Amino acid sequence: MAEPTPPEKLVRPVISRPVFERSIQINSEQAIRVIRKSYGRLIRSLYAIDVTLRIVGQEQAIDDIEELVSKMIADCAQQLQQEKARLDKLNADNGIAETPRYTHPTDFKARITSPQIAQFVELIRLLDQLMIAMDTLWLCQILTSKQCSVARYQWQQRLHRLARRIVSIEQRAHQAAYAQGRGEEVRVAREESGLMGEPETMSENDHGRDSDETVVEN
Repeated sequence: MAEPTPPEKLVRPVISRPVFERSIQINSEQAIRVIRKSYGRLIRSLYAIDVTLRIVGQEQAIDDIEELVSKMIADCAQQLQQEKARLDKLNADNGIAETPRYTHPTDFKARITSPQIAQFVELIRLLDQLMIAMDTLWLCQILTSKQCSVARYQWQQRLHRLARRIVSIEQRAHQAAYAQGRGEEVRVAREESGLMGEPETMSENDHGRDSDETVVEN
């Protein structure tokens, strides 16, 4: 007589999840860097938060965190839109109607599996638009190289910091699950969902200046 399969060996059913697949052209180096360094880690954290909190049975916590993350992203989007409107006016006041072509744009293929991911993808698009407006003013000699270099870096870092804040929410949820004695269950569920058993680290140094980014860009 065959022995029963231990519960930890049972295969969980694959869940069919809704997804939008979008391809967006991203032009600026700053927006490309956010995609390269923060986007993948962010979407894994959002998914892991959902996996972890459902394991420990905190449905209300899932709603609360989704609302918190949405507000964090929306606040950043509002700041980007306000700065973009200011630069657009500066362009209009100077009679500038053209925009530059970029030498190495990238096709950003985004898989939208949650409203928060959709929000962050829109944030990247807004950053790209802001950088285009800024680069236009720089090429037309309205803004100096130093002004643009500082502003480009600050806006890029703002999105990196936002991603780190969301990652820290995942880490706290994971620690809370272990404190409740559900750590092993969460670890197994993470691995079965294609995640690492433990949250990935994301330090402040992960998003320092790139080796090819200087204080003044020419």
